Amino acid sequence: MSIKIFTEKEVKVLSKNKYVKKVSIKGITYTDEYKRIFIVENEKGKSIKEIFKEHRFDIDVLGNDRIRSAAYRWLTAYRKKGIVGLNDTRKLMCGRSSVKDLPIEERYKHLKVQFNLLKAENELLKKIDILERRLIKKK
Repeated sequence: MSIKIFTEKEVKVLSKNKYVKKVSIKGITYTDEYKRIFIVENEKGKSIKEIFKEHRFDIDVLGNDRIRSAAYRWLTAYRKKGIVGLNDTRKLMCGRSSVKDLPIEERYKHLKVQFNLLKAENELLKKIDILERRLIKKK
């Protein structure tokens, strides 16, 4: 992650670029389309800065470190996994499936498991409470 923080004005300018998926004061997320374009252009021999400039990115706003690290990340991912490696999978691979997206039967199973877990937790707390009361009585 680059240390450079974007100003509000820079965020607005960057967000208007069609190759920007998301931008905040701390970072920028490029579209998968732009990453593919970048790889194709880079293989044709164009320099990293040249590719960014041609696609209306301000090099001074982004900063050299951010551009180099993005290029390195994309090229490495492309060499390891091909075009699929360039796809932004954060939403898909968050480690937990969204309950909202599940069919009703799956939601029911999920809620049943959650209910049983809470029920067991409640029983455990009751037992702890009983044991604590016994200890207090003995004193």
